[in-house]
Amino acid sequence: MNNLSNGALLDHNTTFTCKSIPSLALYVLIPLFFIGLSVSIFILIVVKNAAFFVSFLLLSLFVFAFIIWNTLNRRQKAAVSFFLRSFPDSDLAVARDGQLVKITGQASCGSVYLESSYEKATRCIYTSTLLYEYGRLGLKPVDVNRTCFQWGLAHCERFSTDFYLTDRKSGARAMVKAGHGCKVLPLMVESTIVTTTRKCRTLSTHLRKWLRARNLPVEPRQLRLEEGYIQEGSSVTVIGMLHKNNDVMTIVAPPQLISTGCLWPRLLFPVDIDGLVLGVSNLTCPVINPGSIQHPHPEQQ
Repeated sequence: MNNLSNGALLDHNTTFTCKSIPSLALYVLIPLFFIGLSVSIFILIVVKNAAFFVSFLLLSLFVFAFIIWNTLNRRQKAAVSFFLRSFPDSDLAVARDGQLVKITGQASCGSVYLESSYEKATRCIYTSTLLYEYGRLGLKPVDVNRTCFQWGLAHCERFSTDFYLTDRKSGARAMVKAGHGCKVLPLMVESTIVTTTRKCRTLSTHLRKWLRARNLPVEPRQLRLEEGYIQEGSSVTVIGMLHKNNDVMTIVAPPQLISTGCLWPRLLFPVDIDGLVLGVSNLTCPVINPGSIQHPHPEQQ
């Protein structure tokens, strides 16, 4: 079993990073900015023409916005998702040993399987449970990066494990090494299953029990609990390196970084991926059955 919780709790995902701007580009852009600013101010004062000055400001704003756009974490994850969709599908039957492959097929559990934390969904290959808390004055934050008056991640549980993947093209079967010690980048969106409001007077018994088991405060407050999981039988897409040993095929995390390349249609710099990319074609989301609907209601009163 592979614990992926720590990176998310610190609000820092080390499995993908945007390439920084080359030093040479900075050495060229910074002098050009000051030269252009000086020339535009000179023209504005001497010639009394503001067209060049306004054009220069607009161009500078576009460059700065482009750089800030690429530093946003969600835009980098969007680049990885686009890379996953655009990467060509591979065929396990003809793929070579050591080749970077993208395989889509049905997942099945190995010797170890997972259970989701809150909804208790069984036979999962990946689970994710995130607890967000709305900050307020006088509340000691659980996450040091949190600030008041916004949602902050208070608790995170993310796990993955080794599983089998049956290629939909050839029907061949390979083991995906997503277990202990493997770097995994999961591309999935958790579903909100519990939401409390400011007027909440008491938390549900089930939620209080879940919080108490993790040594988290159980007093009424504004919370949002999200959970997602990939169960056995789901259609899963994996990008990794193929290893062949006789008739045994294994997909592992690539030893080197994978670059998405420049994504000009989305105005994105190249993003480096470190680890196994795990996506889902038909995401298995938590389903609240009639017997569990009563859990969120007390918090929303």
